[in-house]
Amino acid sequence: MVDLNTASLFVLPLTFTFLSLAYFIFRCYSGPPNKNPCPQSYPLVGNIVGFLLNRHRFHDWVADMLSKTPSLTIQVNGFLGLSHIICTANPANLDHVLRSNFSNYIKGNRFQSVLHDLLGQGIFNVDGELWFTQRKISSHEFNTRSLKHFISDTVQSKLSNCLIPYLSSACYNSEVIDLQDVLLRFSFDNICNVAFGVDPAWLDSKRIGETSLVSSFVQAFDYAVEVSFNRFTSPLPAIWKIKRLLNIGSEKQYKEAIKIINEYAMNIIRSREENCRNNDKQEHNQDLLSRFMHSASDLGFRDQDQKRRFLRDIVISFILAGKDSTSTALTWFFWLIAGHSRCEHLIYEELFATSSEEWPGSFSYDDLKKFNYLHAALTESLRLFPPVPINSRLTISDDILSSGTHVRKGWFADYSAYAMGRMERLWGPDCMEFRPERWLDDDGVFQPCDQFKFPAFHCGPRMCLGKEMAYVQMKSIAAAVMYEFEVVAIDGGGCPERIWNPPYILSLLLKMKGGLPIRLKRR
Repeated sequence: MVDLNTASLFVLPLTFTFLSLAYFIFRCYSGPPNKNPCPQSYPLVGNIVGFLLNRHRFHDWVADMLSKTPSLTIQVNGFLGLSHIICTANPANLDHVLRSNFSNYIKGNRFQSVLHDLLGQGIFNVDGELWFTQRKISSHEFNTRSLKHFISDTVQSKLSNCLIPYLSSACYNSEVIDLQDVLLRFSFDNICNVAFGVDPAWLDSKRIGETSLVSSFVQAFDYAVEVSFNRFTSPLPAIWKIKRLLNIGSEKQYKEAIKIINEYAMNIIRSREENCRNNDKQEHNQDLLSRFMHSASDLGFRDQDQKRRFLRDIVISFILAGKDSTSTALTWFFWLIAGHSRCEHLIYEELFATSSEEWPGSFSYDDLKKFNYLHAALTESLRLFPPVPINSRLTISDDILSSGTHVRKGWFADYSAYAMGRMERLWGPDCMEFRPERWLDDDGVFQPCDQFKFPAFHCGPRMCLGKEMAYVQMKSIAAAVMYEFEVVAIDGGGCPERIWNPPYILSLLLKMKGGLPIRLKRR
């Protein structure tokens, strides 16, 4: 017998990260009868009331329902049965979808149609040979020791010259600052340095005033991501497609935003090409753009414009991946640490034992690898608050998951990383506790777990290539900040009681509602 709850009265959006109330009501009243309701599903009005009562804790609501099913899996039926979604928090099902039967679960036309203007043929928006080629090039570059050291050195430089001075000024003046916004700006500066070799100095602009070029690019990028997300969650895709055809409303503004993004990226690419032509020694810079320009030289592009578009797509893809994810992860980390003084003390002891007298608070790439407790604390934070809470795939052919769940051609197969971090069957009775020690062995050495149990960085062949880069950045930032300052959250931080009711918003990423207002105390 298949352990599966069918919930035609409960509706999740295609991306599972935003739910239009109008769409929800429409499906609730139009869906077929539910003979096997999942936990917390109610007939018609009752279910609408349930959603309204739980909208502020949507991901926890999904986690609650998944936890009460024998297979940690639910099926969602759309209007008149025209669409179907399988949502799971079962590691065996993830292994099947993301590795064992990888070729049967793809991004599909939905991703292409929605994201093509922004990502083009970039690695996060394609399947098949296009994906494989970019993955091969990217995998080689991300595994080079020189890139790892370049990323570490870049972050350390920005920390010393930008973030720590900014925080020191706020500390001296006893200012309350939004750490989420500060980390967002700093992470954006970092990813642009790593991806383009260009420093937009967005965090500096917060202090000295916005620069028109950087500000316009950031605003255009954020708007393009927002509209792309709204396209995904639109109950009637034909609406945004008609607006695009007529060039009106949000689609007109979206087109203008894409133009700004393209001009910014292409200007940098042309500038780098000019530098290469004028450099007799043909020395290669360490940023991703320079590396891809060199690695892609043998791909047989039709002309220079085609190569530029390839470079533009792949670098913009990495900016999209790194712009908000690192800052989002660190925001939740500092929130949790502010509510767990014992963990804060243990991290500081680890940092203090490694810091040199000559360069206190400055940690090299090799130093970062020694921070087992910090690594465990960051991973524990990612378990509870993964930046991308839910992910989705499209099924090519009929299939049966490891749990016995039937998935038909054209159905969406989704998994909730947020829910998985809260499953008692996966993590034990203390699954809702922030306990970094669960990642350490008896000698205090970090021990990773099965990727399909902890999918914060995705799994299988599409596992995030920037995983180690993300850890380098997060550990560098966390170490530098915690060595210098005590971070005091105005709301008291993520104490054990508040983990049950975290202040997030429904968006593409698991951002903190209202930011993270803090004060800083010098160590």
